[in-house]
Amino acid sequence: MKKDAITIKENGGNSLPAHTAFDAKQLDVFQSFLCNTSNEKDKLSNTVELWDSIPKYSISQQAMNGLRTKEGLLPRLEKIFIYRAGEYKIRVTAAIIDSDDGEEKAYYPSANEELVEDALRKIAAEQKKGFFDKPDFKSGVVFSLHLLRNELKKRGHTRSYYEIIKSLNILSGSHIEILLPNGKGFAKTNYLPSLAAVSRQKLNEDPDAKWIAHFHPLVTQCIDTLSFRQYNYHQMMSHSTQLARWLHKKLSHNYTNASCTVPYQIWLSTICRDSGLLEYKRPNNVVRKFEEALTELKNNAVLIAFSREEDLRGNQNKILDIKYSLSPHPEFIKDVKAANKRQKDAKEGLPGR
Repeated sequence: MKKDAITIKENGGNSLPAHTAFDAKQLDVFQSFLCNTSNEKDKLSNTVELWDSIPKYSISQQAMNGLRTKEGLLPRLEKIFIYRAGEYKIRVTAAIIDSDDGEEKAYYPSANEELVEDALRKIAAEQKKGFFDKPDFKSGVVFSLHLLRNELKKRGHTRSYYEIIKSLNILSGSHIEILLPNGKGFAKTNYLPSLAAVSRQKLNEDPDAKWIAHFHPLVTQCIDTLSFRQYNYHQMMSHSTQLARWLHKKLSHNYTNASCTVPYQIWLSTICRDSGLLEYKRPNNVVRKFEEALTELKNNAVLIAFSREEDLRGNQNKILDIKYSLSPHPEFIKDVKAANKRQKDAKEGLPGR
């Protein structure tokens, strides 16, 4: 594998954000968590309302390889999902970067890139790492490859510097268009709208050299409106499957009334549509993969139990849909109550929000 196969962008005069961007009140809330110890704080991060609901990392490497042309290109990817009863559509244009063999190849953001973005958001929750520029409406993180690599390793996802740089370039080179319900508007930008990096020579001289990444505007909007929620990021990252991680974030953000007496009920078709991670031809495979993810959440103390409440079947007893009931684990309930209190206190503490 060529060490220089991944193009690294030059810093190009991009400087650190103004010092005031590291001290914004909204950012202070983003970086403050309701917990008792530093060890507990280390496990926490923030879910981002609409942005984390988008099936933007849902295509597998295998599916990507099947769609790629002999020239190495990929078609524009389109998906539909529901958020707060509104139907949204996304269009993803793949990044074109140098591949392992030195040839240009297109890549959609997938599971690896989702892990890198989650790690960047965790780093941004540290003092003097994240920034929020209200006048210019920008947010992001200042980091080093060494710091990012250690963060991923700490959460059980060790990656080489080469793999991390590849993911950063996919994130900064992939374009996502989000079409709002009923044609009311759209948003068009890259997953990471800006990435200021160091050269290969500089990296060799100083692996701790600073990089600057700007988050998607929906992340910035979430910080501005305080619509993010704290959750057990370390536990989420410990799940072995992408679907289990997606479900954990979904439950953390939406299941705000979690209790032993109020189970979370959801249809399998909803998970298929909104996650984009269960696109199997055989219904039995869809059911099996979903229940494997639920079992993982149960084994990792997110759920204490789950059950099939109702089966909808068609001709020849074919499964059309299944309604599931999810019972939260006491530890998850504790996490949700802390998140509720932190969000309530934060909004009461910022007048006019």
